[in-house]
Amino acid sequence: LSLTVMDIAQNSISAGASLITIEVVEDLTQDCLSIAVKDNGRGMTPEQVQNVTDPFYTTRTTRNVGLGVPLFKMEAEMTGGHFTIDSVVGQGTELKAVFHPSSVDMIPLGDINGTILLLVTGNTDRDFLFARHYKDHNAQREFALDTKELRQVLGGEVSLNAPDVVLWIKGFLEEQTHYVLTGEEPEEA
Repeated sequence: LSLTVMDIAQNSISAGASLITIEVVEDLTQDCLSIAVKDNGRGMTPEQVQNVTDPFYTTRTTRNVGLGVPLFKMEAEMTGGHFTIDSVVGQGTELKAVFHPSSVDMIPLGDINGTILLLVTGNTDRDFLFARHYKDHNAQREFALDTKELRQVLGGEVSLNAPDVVLWIKGFLEEQTHYVLTGEEPEEA
């Protein structure tokens, strides 16, 4: 699924989005995994929204098919989940896929941290907000990575793709994901 998220985020970048929000919510109490991607790009007309789940419809000129959105929809529906898309021209687009992880047809989330790291460090002219939420019968935990906050801390003098910053982001994502999924606090360095 993380590869599909990458493709959808690339659509947001192509649509001129300056802010892309990616939210992963895992709720074991409801047998639910939802992934939402929201942007402030140029948006789509109602006709484009209607056609966007057709793999043979794309606005790209480099190829004749667009598989990201149709795959996202299909992957969710295969698990008994659902897919929604809302878009307003000039305001942006929001896609949300809801999956049922207990389904035999559920595919793995994959390396979502690697996807986020690549998006952030490969598109330093954009802002990303990545949020991950987890809930089971015993606890509810979450974390967020906001590149606007990172830029403020770095003071504009250091790029988000500077080697030390890349290592910090990678470590932060790994530590926080481990905490969210296990409840084990990260060790102090």
